[in-house]
Amino acid sequence: MAIDSKLRGCDLVRMRVADVMASGQIKERASILQSKAQKAVRFEITEGTRAAVARWMEEPLMFGSEYLWPGRFHERLHISTRQYARIVREWVKSIGLEPTAYGTHSMRRTKVTQIYKKTGNLRAVQLLLGHTKMDSTVRYLGVELEDALAIAEAIEI
Repeated sequence: MAIDSKLRGCDLVRMRVADVMASGQIKERASILQSKAQKAVRFEITEGTRAAVARWMEEPLMFGSEYLWPGRFHERLHISTRQYARIVREWVKSIGLEPTAYGTHSMRRTKVTQIYKKTGNLRAVQLLLGHTKMDSTVRYLGVELEDALAIAEAIEI
């Protein structure tokens, strides 16, 4: 869900079941109000993610939970961003990767980086991330003059 949604960790951990589920089915698309920009951003939920979330919804922990990622304690309704970071770190270690090279923000960047590399479409990436300014998207992706030139060279008129 982190890769599909392209959300910041603080928004991901606050996702509600109702954000991704309707009439007992996982939605193909969802919309979340981002806390930083106070702007709604829409995202796709791929088939694999829908299947994983459907399995997750069958877990006993999820019975009656309002939040998609419920906390273990009653006073905390959802997991914290620190807990999310620990989960990501443990997952990265479990698949044999270096934990210092990956984090929660890596999840946000993964899909948009691939979209940009495959299409060169900065506007699409801007919309998917919910950025207001194109400058933010350019800095976020680390777009350099060489990237722009390579895209330009690939287009023949």
